Amino acid sequence: MKAYSEDLRRKIVDALKRGMTKSEAAGLFGVSLSSVKRFARIDRQGGSLAPRKPPGRPPKSDDTIGRLLEADLADRPAATAAQRRRYLEHMTGKSMSDSTVRRLVRRLGHSRKKDPRLPPSATSS
Repeated sequence: MKAYSEDLRRKIVDALKRGMTKSEAAGLFGVSLSSVKRFARIDRQGGSLAPRKPPGRPPKSDDTIGRLLEADLADRPAATAAQRRRYLEHMTGKSMSDSTVRRLVRRLGHSRKKDPRLPPSATSS
């Protein structure tokens, strides 16, 4: 869910200062009552109404890695995740795990290709 804009937060706080109740402001602006209370508290304490940075770790990949991976998938369709990881690490200088590379490949719409030179597994029919 995207954070409410600073402009909307300011409008809510201004409406409260003009005498509107918190529940009326919540209904008028289409936000939850707890959000209105939080915005009022932040303003009362002198804090910034600007949305904060979302929590969590920054993603390992970016557009550059995505383009490099697309090109690598086209050039070397039979490469393993470890080979792709070493290639991406060499090209970008960013370290990542094999599972991260597999996840990125899956997001690009590719699936794991089995080597046709290997015998089929005993469980396949």
